[in-house]
Amino acid sequence: MMTSVNAENMKKLGSMNVHYMAIGSTFFTPEIAKVYGITRSRYNGLINISVLDNSQEGTPAKTVSISGKAKNNLGQFKDLDFQEVKEGNAIYYLAQVNYRNEETLHFDIMINDGKEKQQLKFSQIFYVD
Repeated sequence: MMTSVNAENMKKLGSMNVHYMAIGSTFFTPEIAKVYGITRSRYNGLINISVLDNSQEGTPAKTVSISGKAKNNLGQFKDLDFQEVKEGNAIYYLAQVNYRNEETLHFDIMINDGKEKQQLKFSQIFYVD
């Protein structure tokens, strides 16, 4: 499902290669949205994070615990509730967030693999199509 998306970014945090993206939920077909429990709306975004272990050959996907929040430019916080999705050897963590047109959200996400904790920070502007 997620492999065809090119809006992906990657940050190397310790032994984790963290792939992340934030996109509008209307990007997904109704069928895929239904499978993953995504609410398709012009005002709903999806955060997709996957974590790969760069200390192992072939950088396999890691199971992690993940939590975070988003803050808009007015200082309002939105909690992110991540759900784990396993697809073959891939593991994704998905969270939904609502937004207004041209709203910038600043994400602050904590990732814990049991050995180390890492913090992922990024910002994304969302547009209502």
